[in-house]
Amino acid sequence: MPKVAFIGTGGTISSLGRDALDILDYTATDRRLDAGAILDAVPELATVASVVPVPFRAVPSPAIGFAEWRDLVRLCARLADEHPDLAGIVIGHGTATLEETAYALSLTLTVDLPVVLVGSQRPMSALSTDAKLNLVAAVRTAAAPESRGRGVLVVLNDEIQAAREVTKTSVARLQTFRTPDFGVLGHVDGDTVRYYRRSERATAPGTPFDIRDRPALPRVDIAYGYADADGTAVRAFLAAGARGLVSAGLAPGMTPPAEAEALEAAAADGIVVVMSTRAGSGVVPLTTRLRSRGILSADNLTPQKARILLALALTVTHEPDAVARLFATY
Repeated sequence: MPKVAFIGTGGTISSLGRDALDILDYTATDRRLDAGAILDAVPELATVASVVPVPFRAVPSPAIGFAEWRDLVRLCARLADEHPDLAGIVIGHGTATLEETAYALSLTLTVDLPVVLVGSQRPMSALSTDAKLNLVAAVRTAAAPESRGRGVLVVLNDEIQAAREVTKTSVARLQTFRTPDFGVLGHVDGDTVRYYRRSERATAPGTPFDIRDRPALPRVDIAYGYADADGTAVRAFLAAGARGLVSAGLAPGMTPPAEAEALEAAAADGIVVVMSTRAGSGVVPLTTRLRSRGILSADNLTPQKARILLALALTVTHEPDAVARLFATY
């Protein structure tokens, strides 16, 4: 039977509400199961794989960021060293920032094992919770030989998604995680893991982004685009020490005039500025107007993922052309 490590970081998949009908206000109890207790709640996993619980701090996913990403990179490397027969790693995670952790790990991991992030929309204690079957599907995916070499994967609702491409699209619906431009990589149908396509962008291991010994990433902020935006947020981020900026611009990659002037001034001062879009899908074209202002395209990355790639890029280069090549690669 394949061996799979399970790291529990908290989130809804670990949470216990007041009763079985508490599916919205369960965080008020502040009760979360650790990795071992989560596995105990799903005894059916013993028929799928030999799952090893791995201690980690259990927190709501809004509390997860760079420090946790760095520690997870280190932990995954240690697990691979300690368990040479390990087939894969599953990380339980809250859905609020799951896509960001998944993308950060897909750029920074040093192991070539399948790593699968899983969460749930309903707590473990809820009537008709999705936590248990999502976890079973994630373990099946991590254990499947076909999952190797596909980068970090996200599994919920029987669907397998690429970390770079997936995003949360609904507050409470079970089918919240979607890949708007390209669709799923595959499905977990019962005990069968099926893949239908592969993401073409490069993933870890072997990227230039090594965060294992970094105390922090360069500060990168996101300025949200809206009618009448006047650049105040841009100037505030620069005053706070931002070394890079992502504009969540109006589709297909524009901002109101005053905001555009602030972004152009930032780029002229040596701040790397990347244009994404609030639309949720589609490639930002590198237009003549963006080029003339010294602003780069985020390709089709969402603002929150463009922020991660830009922060990592700034650990290896501050040259706009080099940063642009990284956005075309990852």
